Amino acid sequence: MRICSKVFLGSLFLGLLPGLLSFAAEATKPKGRPQSASASPLWVTKAVTSPRVTHHVFTSKSAKAEVSYHLYRPAAYEAERDRRFPVVYWLHGSGGGLPGIPNVAKRFDAAIAAGKLPPCLVVFVNGLEMGMYVDWADGSAPVESMIIRDLLPQVDTTYRTIAKREGRLLDGFSMGGYGAARLGFKYPDLFRAVSIVGAGPMQAELKSTPRASRIQAEDLLKRAFGGDQAVFQEVSPRKLAQRNAKKIAQESMVRMIIGEQDETFGNNEAFHRHLEGLGITHGWTIVPGVGHEPERVFESLGDDNWEFYRKAFAGQPAR
Repeated sequence: MRICSKVFLGSLFLGLLPGLLSFAAEATKPKGRPQSASASPLWVTKAVTSPRVTHHVFTSKSAKAEVSYHLYRPAAYEAERDRRFPVVYWLHGSGGGLPGIPNVAKRFDAAIAAGKLPPCLVVFVNGLEMGMYVDWADGSAPVESMIIRDLLPQVDTTYRTIAKREGRLLDGFSMGGYGAARLGFKYPDLFRAVSIVGAGPMQAELKSTPRASRIQAEDLLKRAFGGDQAVFQEVSPRKLAQRNAKKIAQESMVRMIIGEQDETFGNNEAFHRHLEGLGITHGWTIVPGVGHEPERVFESLGDDNWEFYRKAFAGQPAR
């Protein structure tokens, strides 16, 4: 399938991480009413069994609870004991993403073995079913703080990582794309590269969503953002990009990828124009004939999916 790609302001050659998006497929399906804000967050998920993938639990001071994550380690991690590795932080879509982790790890492993991707760790973050990668307004689910204040230090002190911004990359699809944009633009000192794929909600106000009902949008606004549009706007990728535009433009790698028939296309295109207006160099790729379908997106892009990662991690010392 031919890919329609547009590059602005000397933007980087684009790719898409195949397989990372595969487990977001469940997240793209319309959900029922979101979990009540009063319900206890599911900070510890069940373990997924897959080669080179392990399940871990650590104590998060921000969440005041045990929190789980999954980790993929390449063969080189055990073979080269003095080597340090870059880290991909994958942010899943709504509904979680456990069923797809084995396939994601398999794709990473194959790409690394084929020399298409430098060996790296992949942290599958537990962003809760509809955590939005923000600290909830009522304080009940500090997802952002858990990731930034607790998970990143936990990973860097536990594993042989390149523990600086040049060794970290954020990626995500749908809700995960929204989260990658939020965290990458809010913390450009922590992340070198930001991949935003099929992202949502990217609109200026959370009054309706292309893939959910008005009632679901209202519930989401109430649960995560205290029912306040001003709060939603203040923590949005739009505002964060505006606030840190100079640093992002000078130091960060950014890409956006969207299916031509994705219901979120209009909101993503508007966000792309927003970044362009801020002078933030970024890749903008439209995948023809594809909707909110991660599998079809990466299948269409082929092996060039890994180019973004190779450039992001280029030049990093292994020791």
